[in-house]
Amino acid sequence: MSGTRRTLLGPLAACALLLVGCSAARNDRATPAAQDVIASGLAAPWSIVFAGEVPIVSERDTGDIREILADGTSRVIGTVDGVVARGEGGLLGLVMDDEAHLFAYSTAGDGNRIQRFELIGDAGELALGRAQTIIDGLPAAGNHNGGRIAFGPDGMLYVTVGDAGSPESAQDIDSLGGKILRLTPDGGVPADNPFAGSPVYSLGHRNPQGIAWSTDGTMYASEFGQNTWDELNIIVAGGNYGWPEAEGIADASGYLDPVQQWAPSDASPSGIAVHDDAVYIANLRGERLRVVPISSPTTSTEHLTAVHGRVRDVVVAPDGTLWVLTNNTDGRGEPAEGDDRIIRVG
Repeated sequence: MSGTRRTLLGPLAACALLLVGCSAARNDRATPAAQDVIASGLAAPWSIVFAGEVPIVSERDTGDIREILADGTSRVIGTVDGVVARGEGGLLGLVMDDEAHLFAYSTAGDGNRIQRFELIGDAGELALGRAQTIIDGLPAAGNHNGGRIAFGPDGMLYVTVGDAGSPESAQDIDSLGGKILRLTPDGGVPADNPFAGSPVYSLGHRNPQGIAWSTDGTMYASEFGQNTWDELNIIVAGGNYGWPEAEGIADASGYLDPVQQWAPSDASPSGIAVHDDAVYIANLRGERLRVVPISSPTTSTEHLTAVHGRVRDVVVAPDGTLWVLTNNTDGRGEPAEGDDRIIRVG
């Protein structure tokens, strides 16, 4: 069930800080000159979380959950049973709670689901306990699966669910497709949710894949648009973000506009993180890390453009640095030698 197959490429020289804004040509990605490579050789990785100081990564197509060891190698701590990897589906988001439980969002034969596992053992010997299903039957398809899970400042579990290829479901309050959900850690419906008895927190989403909170409790979410605009939204309880009736900044009655929008060719935003009063956004098709100041959310700067290819996730490590996760082996990228990687950028 476990085996070592990763190598540490080691600290790379020159241009050590992310905000220098350095970049390299796409065909130079095998030896980028800007950051430290923490691990390489990952297979379609999707999410990074930390169990204390230990980084843990999900691999979409294998269903494997991997522990990154101190020397940069990794080992499988468990394989999520019944994962059906098709298109954008498979093993997706991870999150830890404060009680050594690992939550995983994955695609099964009967839809998307969230399972909770006790994390057993010490660093270097971690293993997954028995799976407990928190919620299942979420809409699933070959694309638009959402897949990000995170605990908010209120201790509730937030879940992004795509429209699973059925745009009309995003406006149907009785469907969980095209929504951001809010659950208790046990999968129940909080009494103060905006729609009584429903896990729905916000609606009108196409394919949201990133959620994070600023220190004042403001919730941000990244979202894939269709052909015109990708979005960064500020999420409020009960808010309707327009899909499929509105995309991007539409100024349409009854719908909330994003605070910023980008062409999909420059974005395709996935995981996000808040760090040093800015929202950091990992972009797939746009192959860059975008930084949006919280004090000026209609502006942004771009970094790592075309350096590492597709970027799936960005997280704040326990030491305060940012780690990014590339995603060039997911069938849509152009893998360089050593892809996919975890890269420390600050």
